[in-house]
Amino acid sequence: MKAVRYHQHGGPEVLNYEEAPDPVPAPGEALVRVRACALNHLDLWHRRGLERLKTPLPMAGGSDIAGEVVDPGPSGLAVGTRVMLQPGWSCGRCRQCLSGRDNECAQYSVLGTKEQGGYAELVKVPAGNLIPIPHHIDFVTAAAFPLTFLTAWHMLIGRAGLKPGDDVLVLAAGSGVGQAAIQIAKLHNARVFATAGTDAKLASALDLGADAAINHYTEDVPARVRELTGKRGVDIVVEHVGQATWDRSVKSLARGGRLVTCGNTTGWEAAIDLRFLFVRELSLMGSFMGWKGELLAAAPFFFNGRLKPAVDTTFPLRDAVKAHERLETGEQFGKIVLTVD
Repeated sequence: MKAVRYHQHGGPEVLNYEEAPDPVPAPGEALVRVRACALNHLDLWHRRGLERLKTPLPMAGGSDIAGEVVDPGPSGLAVGTRVMLQPGWSCGRCRQCLSGRDNECAQYSVLGTKEQGGYAELVKVPAGNLIPIPHHIDFVTAAAFPLTFLTAWHMLIGRAGLKPGDDVLVLAAGSGVGQAAIQIAKLHNARVFATAGTDAKLASALDLGADAAINHYTEDVPARVRELTGKRGVDIVVEHVGQATWDRSVKSLARGGRLVTCGNTTGWEAAIDLRFLFVRELSLMGSFMGWKGELLAAAPFFFNGRLKPAVDTTFPLRDAVKAHERLETGEQFGKIVLTVD
């Protein structure tokens, strides 16, 4: 099969469009013909190399996958069934997996990090990771849904306990998680304020349903939040930028507010005045991926059109280098997707 793999860590130039062995499913696994695979910042981090995490090389990245079943394994699905894939890979046997908290499994990984991912014509996954998609959902849109909407759903619902009427601040609305968080918060009747760095991205955030958009380069975000909330602050901040935005995110919280973070694209060092933390009874929460059950809970809203992944651009698989270069610029709004013929 054709695949895009890297044999060493580095910049986009280490990605090679090449022949690779066809994956062979083990017992309990299924084989899928990939039709589309969306990019995530996770792809960039693993391609560059991560301290303390060893990536088996060569590696085909790609966690967000849609395609057709070639070998259904024990899934009970028919050959040719159109599917999107749950991106998390867990043992399926431990206490965490059996209680539905599969992202807490000691063996948990994400497709394209330890197991070969979707930058290829074929991919193998646990049979339980197959999620059938209706025929009106195209492969590109389906590939743009799983990881970011699962992540944002877990952040808002599973971790932060979003309630109707909450005020939510979403950082970096142009990112995959950002555009998903806006829609999920609005779906649950929250008021949403979103930040972005260009007029085009601010307009797109409003089109997705944000009640107000804030330019994080030219405006004082906490001051603007206080203005929008009658000096109160927001109940929830969706934070995934990290070091560059941490201080203003904390300062944007109302008393009793919750900050939930899933990433650190600008750096991992953050500080907080503990007096501010305990006097205002703030909650700081980490969030990693999400539960398969949450993805299944979110999927019907995708299928009926109430959640709509934003797609920025598509590239053929052989142009994965160009796709990575675009993601690294940060100019995209929504997902960049590779298509596989």
